[in-house]
This record gives sequence, structure tokens and C-alpha cells, in this order.
Amino acid sequence: MSHRRLLTCTALLTAAAVTGSTALAQAGAPVPSAGLAEALRAAIDAQDFKNVLDTTPPGSSSALARSGARDKYDPAPAELARRRGLAAEPKPLHQTPNMDAAVIELDQAGRPVAMADVLLSPQYPHGVVVPLNAKSLSTDQVRYRWWDDTEWDTNGGKGTRDVLPGRERAPIDFSSPFPASVLKLMVGFGVLRLVDQGKVDLDADYAYRPSTVSETCGGPETKPVRQFLDEMITMSKNESSCALIKMLHDLKAVDAMNKGFVDLGLPTLMLTGTDPVTGAHWIGANMSAIDTAKLLLAVNGGPGTLWTTPAGKAVTREVLSASSRKFLLKTLGEQGHNEMLSTTNWCGRGYPAPGIPQLTPQRWVNPADGTMTVGDAVYGQDTRPCDAAAEVSFAHKTGWTDTTGSDAGIVHSLPGKPGRHYVVAVFCNLGTDYVDVDRPADPPGVIPVFYTEKYGRLGLAIDRIVTGRH
Repeated sequence: MSHRRLLTCTALLTAAAVTGSTALAQAGAPVPSAGLAEALRAAIDAQDFKNVLDTTPPGSSSALARSGARDKYDPAPAELARRRGLAAEPKPLHQTPNMDAAVIELDQAGRPVAMADVLLSPQYPHGVVVPLNAKSLSTDQVRYRWWDDTEWDTNGGKGTRDVLPGRERAPIDFSSPFPASVLKLMVGFGVLRLVDQGKVDLDADYAYRPSTVSETCGGPETKPVRQFLDEMITMSKNESSCALIKMLHDLKAVDAMNKGFVDLGLPTLMLTGTDPVTGAHWIGANMSAIDTAKLLLAVNGGPGTLWTTPAGKAVTREVLSASSRKFLLKTLGEQGHNEMLSTTNWCGRGYPAPGIPQLTPQRWVNPADGTMTVGDAVYGQDTRPCDAAAEVSFAHKTGWTDTTGSDAGIVHSLPGKPGRHYVVAVFCNLGTDYVDVDRPADPPGVIPVFYTEKYGRLGLAIDRIVTGRH
């Protein structure tokens, strides 16, 4: 199918979805917004994501080593700094990257009023709008494929394994980028559902006793479940994530968690193939942007039915108890890694560009000089000027690997600032192996910039789009 015919087909599908949702809109259900979707597509296209440099181009020894890796984890910031110094001479990116970006616009109460999902890939180099059903806030028009670095490098960005059965005739074919540490949202949600069922006590100790000690998961340790969960979200600590995944296996709850996502109308959310004795091996995780945004929509907690699954089940904020939602929102709101769609961890450096104008969580800020320290990561920048100009809070989770840049969260206006309330999720394969053409050298002794600054520019563009719609 030609690019022009595909865009025409997609436009017709989108128009059909909007037309078919008129009765739903009159009943209070959201209408997929063609205006929001086109604005999001244009914002993505305007960033020119292909115009970056690849430090592990296809055929290089680094790319070959990467293709043989059995798993992917977010490396520690110090390890990222070391790798940055070892990077080969970068070359221009050979094709358009894959990106899945979704936005759900909310009213003041937290009910969805408009939504958009846009995919970018070598097949859709200017972005394609995904038709979304107004009732289920979902799509059956995308054939999602599992991510594979080698296939993306050598097969024109096309995957070969289907994520969901029965999508062979879907008009849009797309390989979903690996979610990296945004998968920890699924783990946290799964743990908190067990808390609500009385099967886990947040304040009870969990004794993590892996069969082997690894660099990623660490060795035995005992902590309250609450502390493991906090460290997993706010610091993206892999060791705490392994502990909680192992705990889920101990309780034989992983399959039930994945089935729960399907029952909630979130079929692309899955954590498969993890090691039950260590909690390691995360490569079997998949998340689409629209399903991730819907999960956060439920956590945000608007009243009434938020969406209705294809099976006819009404989904409300009661998927988690009020106390569990409050805890997860607080934890996401204390995110230490504000460095993708928002960039306040590097406030004032001039690079990267400003992103979503969030208020930096003060938990990590040194009150004497405004600099941020998150665990062992010292960012070295005074965040106070950015905080003085902040317009929103951003409760979110980031993730990075060599071929992943991801961020998903909930944006609220700060008091007295221009009104907007929305959920955003972005997954892309431009991870830490890709740098900007004009990227300056990092100052010595501080954490390097992990990603292309195009992510921050996109975050700001999305924020301005939603703000302008209010």
C-alpha cells in the first residue's frame, strides 16, 4: 500500500470513529479529537527525529554486541557516563525511528474528553494517526510487533512476531519499542492490586532471596514492600524492581496480573518471561502508548466510567483503592529522573532544551544550592530557576536503554497557571545510543544527558498543544 493510500485509509477510519461516536459524546463519552491527533502528529514530525547520530550503527562491533544481548535494563547513570566515553564515531541514523505517542486530554475532574495516538516509523516517516474507539479508548487497527534491535536495523524497521493474535489484517503495521523502566508501572500496579486484595502488606518486610547474585538485580536484601516500590518508581532502582517481580512470582501472581490487563481492555500491557527465582529477564515486556495512558488515566482517578472494554466491562478508578491510587500518584509525583519529556534535572545548562515545564520534586533538591542528587546520580544544576517558572506537576515514570527512550505520566496545572490536565505516554527506540548532531560536551563530574533533546522539545510542544485547547 502506498504512503498516500495509507494516509487516506487512516483518515477515513478516523472519520468513521469520530462519526460513530456522536451518540456516545451526547451521553458524556469522549470523542476522539481529530484536531488533537493532527496537532500531535505535526508536533512529532516537526522534531525531525531521524536527524540524530547513531553511535552503534548497523554493522559496527557495538551493534553486533548489542544484537547478542539476552536482555535489557536501564543502566545506572554512572555506567551511562562510562559508555558515553567509549562510544564509537557516530554516523547519521539510517532510517526514521519507531515512536508510539499518546495523549488523553482530561477535564478538571479527570474524565477523558479527547485522545490521540500517533505512530512514527520507517513505514510512516511523517507519522500516522491511529483510529481510536470512543467507547473503549482503544484500537484494533494496529498490528503490533515485538521489538527486536536486529530486525529494526536490518529489516527496514519491520518486526516479525505479533504481540496480539488476530491483527494480521490491521491496516497499520508497527513494531512497539521496548518500554524499558516504564514497565515498572505495570509491576507497581500489580503489587498494589494485591495490596487491595489483602495478599500483600505494604508495610511488611519482603525478604528477597535470589538464587544468584547479578549486577542488575543484586543480592539478598530485606525491606518493606513500600520501600521497594518507592525505590523502583522514584529512583528506577533495578534491584528493587527485581525484588518485586520475584515477589509476584512467589505469589503466583504474574499470569494473573497480565490477564488482569486484558480484562481491563489493556491487552498490549504484558510482562512475560521473567525469571521467577531472581525477578530478572525483562525483555518480554510490551506496552503500547495508548494502553499505558489508559492505565495512568485509571490511576489518576476521575469519576464514573473511564472507558468500556470491548467485552462490555465498565472500567472505573476502583481498579485500585483510593489509598493505593494515592500512594502510586505520590510516588510518581516524586520522580527523580526528570530528563526526557521534561528536562528540569538539567535546568539552566542550555542543553537539553526545556521540556514540560514541571515543578521539580523537592525530595531530591539540595535546598542550599538547588542541585539534584538521585541516589548516586549527581546532576549538578540549580533547578530553582526552572521551578520558579514551573507551570505544572508531572507524575511520571521514565525509562532508558541503549535503544529505548520512554516517559509516561500525568500532568496537572499548578495553582494560578494556565489550565491543562492530561496524560501523556511516549515510547521510542532512540535510546542512549543516539545523540544530537550539535550535542555539546557534558561538563565534567556530572550525569551526562541520556537522550536526544528532541524529546524535551516534543514534551513542551505537547504541553503547549493541550494548553492552547483550554
